[in-house]
Amino acid sequence: MVPVPPRSPVPTEALPNPSEAIVDTNHFVLQAIGVVRSPIRSRADAPCQGDEGGVDVWIEIADRVAAGLTGLKAGDELLIFTWLHVANRDVLQVHPRRKLDRPLIGVFATRSPDRPNPIGLHRVSLLAIAGNRLRVAPMEAIDGTPVVDIKPVLRTIVER
Repeated sequence: MVPVPPRSPVPTEALPNPSEAIVDTNHFVLQAIGVVRSPIRSRADAPCQGDEGGVDVWIEIADRVAAGLTGLKAGDELLIFTWLHVANRDVLQVHPRRKLDRPLIGVFATRSPDRPNPIGLHRVSLLAIAGNRLRVAPMEAIDGTPVVDIKPVLRTIVER
């Protein structure tokens, strides 16, 4: 049995009308649907990728979108999209994999969290569902990372 941690509040600053989220073609609002609860507390402690030391985490989903979890089941493979809230949004070039001996390359050729729009992509397995909380692994996100979307991994054309 997977232990269920105590529930904590999820930020839910919802817009009055979701259709008002699009302001224009260059600026828009992205609302968090949940938050990652992880034992990883800092970027320095986070592995570069989930399969390089990622951990089991809980994702707490906001009540306003909880109906969207219907149909998910333990064993599903998911893509979790996060907003890498502690990323540096001014960075356009990085040393790949934090290795200073490698030449600088553009962030769009890497998985660096530092980028103009720091969207994280995490492929995980759904281990358990407890109400509005999902236990997933392996994940490299730090505690408090906002979740912006969840999608199933499609393995065959039939699943589309």
